[in-house]
Amino acid sequence: MAHNKRITKANATVDRNKLYDAAQAIKLAKANATAKFDETIEVAFNLGIDPKQSDQNVRGVVALPAGTGKTIKVAVFAKGAKIDEAKAAGADITDVEQLKADILANKLNFDRVIATPDMMGELGQLAKILGPRGLMPNPKTGTVTPDVAGAVKAAKAGSIEFRAEKAGIVHAGIGKASFTEEKLMSNFKALLGAVMKAKPNGLKGNYVNKITVSSTMGPGMKLDLAATLSDAA
Repeated sequence: MAHNKRITKANATVDRNKLYDAAQAIKLAKANATAKFDETIEVAFNLGIDPKQSDQNVRGVVALPAGTGKTIKVAVFAKGAKIDEAKAAGADITDVEQLKADILANKLNFDRVIATPDMMGELGQLAKILGPRGLMPNPKTGTVTPDVAGAVKAAKAGSIEFRAEKAGIVHAGIGKASFTEEKLMSNFKALLGAVMKAKPNGLKGNYVNKITVSSTMGPGMKLDLAATLSDAA
């Protein structure tokens, strides 16, 4: 019952018909994050794309200036000196054979996979497991790179990957409810800028149809698109 009461109370603070500016929405999302854990403040972008068209695939990576508030576990596919570089940069898992065995057994005890270009052949049989979970290394997101040390450090420092799901929605966390409003706002601006930059070249019509901000367990608030996008321009 307490759970239902909490949700009812949070819903009462949000006007479903109102369009909020980003700062207001972040403030309210923080206030409504009253679960027993440190909720994530989440942003959903409903895009006017057709993800079935390969040229309308929206994805990328963005460094959140205030970090993510969680520890990212990084697995690396590399060999020789590149393994040493990855370890020195803070990689958590670098034993390639063990990593392959774990992935094939569906033991995915990591948040990010980074690979050097010469190791992509080793990943062929793992794509069907890693791909659907958004973990397959990709040059577009900086996770296939000869600079494994740089990629590991970026992941650890708070760079996140984003990609449009089947319905054309990009969903990403911009930090924890315990973050200050200023930190969440700086992360929101970085994510918004990266999503706008990822707009497909040949897209006709609206790119962004709706942006919603919420906490993990809280209600969503629709942003005023005109104001939000003019700030991003």
